[in-house]
Amino acid sequence: MIFNLETFFFDTPIYTREKIENTHQQEFNALFFSTSAQDIEGYNPWRKTHSTFSIKRTLTYSDTKLKSNGGFGTVCLQCKRYHDEFYFYMFWASEEKMIIKVGQFPTVADFHIGDVKQYKKVLSDSKIKEFTRAIGLAANGIGIGSFVYLRRIFESLIQEALDQSKSEGIVTEGDFQQARMDKKIDLLQAYLPTFLVENKEMYSILSLGIHELEEQDCLAHFDTLKVGIEIILDEKLDELRKKEKIEAAKKKLKQIKSKVKHTTTKK
Repeated sequence: MIFNLETFFFDTPIYTREKIENTHQQEFNALFFSTSAQDIEGYNPWRKTHSTFSIKRTLTYSDTKLKSNGGFGTVCLQCKRYHDEFYFYMFWASEEKMIIKVGQFPTVADFHIGDVKQYKKVLSDSKIKEFTRAIGLAANGIGIGSFVYLRRIFESLIQEALDQSKSEGIVTEGDFQQARMDKKIDLLQAYLPTFLVENKEMYSILSLGIHELEEQDCLAHFDTLKVGIEIILDEKLDELRKKEKIEAAKKKLKQIKSKVKHTTTKK
């Protein structure tokens, strides 16, 4: 697997064992040699914005033989826009070609929680908290627990669609309760984001993770499921923004019509 700095710093939970297949990779070498450094795109949680980072301090800061001998080291990332510094502590097992992030500040969860807040318009406060809790658990190596909260968010989207369909007399509570989740999604597809309908197996994967998969399996699949939830929420946000734009345009057109009519009447 190709080593990726952005994934390693911002997404990889601590204590995850990262196997380096080729230690001559440019991105991996950037951890040890400043001449190999490159810009890294990520989220600055202190400034609540996306930014570009550079490696200010490499692992070989105090031991120039760390890459060949192995051991503990620190990497410092600096935000190029605001100059904030973030620290990552890691262990490099040179013989096994394994690097392990053993600590960091800010946490992986901090880097992602800011992104979650953009969904406040389509998720309740309690569900925003559950989403951030899922990210926090995964960042600390708790995979099954993270799946529990992702599934609760998924279920809340289904419930919201059910409430809307019931208010319009389309689906009854009885029909809904008797169906399996995949059939429930089929019943409510007119009220659900397209990505959710087309990828309804997400629910069975989340359920499998809670009941049968090991922690490491859940952690390995967490990011994919999280991104799936985000795509669903992105669709809901786009739809909401479209409705808001339409309503704003209608209001302004009504005002223009009223002014034009008033001017015409005067003449």
